[in-house]
Amino acid sequence: MTLSNFKKHLIEKGGLSEEEFAQIMPFIKTKTVKKNEFLLKQGDICSHSFFVEQGVLRFYSLNEEGKENILQFATEKWIVSDRGSVFFQEPSSYYIDAVEDTLTVMLDEHFVNEVAKINSNFRKQNEILLQNHIRHLYKRISLLLGASARVRYLEFVNMYPDIMLRVPQWMIASYLGITPESLSRVRKALAKENFKS
Repeated sequence: MTLSNFKKHLIEKGGLSEEEFAQIMPFIKTKTVKKNEFLLKQGDICSHSFFVEQGVLRFYSLNEEGKENILQFATEKWIVSDRGSVFFQEPSSYYIDAVEDTLTVMLDEHFVNEVAKINSNFRKQNEILLQNHIRHLYKRISLLLGASARVRYLEFVNMYPDIMLRVPQWMIASYLGITPESLSRVRKALAKENFKS
């Protein structure tokens, strides 16, 4: 198992050397989930963060009518987790499932501690990644509250450039907080603009 995406992530973002990555190999745990299978269900306690080596995951909640509200997609090199459930050991309000057959690397506190023993700078790099994720969440909330469907869609394309053909349109609409019909109108309008230019 090469785990090339995970290796690249830890070397580029985590500051590990090739030799240090070889040292942490015994602590790496992976999990493969088939399309539509769950990594987390509402009511479960989330014990891991999931790094996507290959595939697509989605992180979502259900409202009172059973409608899905997608908070995040995770494609290759992304990490998804219910951080609140992990940190506070509380039952999760969310679901994580696979949009495609997906190979994940399972990250927990034990793994972080072992890597930090090998590379003392890793914990700081991990903290930077977490803070960056929080920054993106704030931006997403701001867009949902105040931006037009067009602006939200363009931001989505910028954030997930490789996902448009990998997930159904209704999931993209759910992520954007609009109806599939509104998404279709936005895409048609943008296509016309691009055609003119």
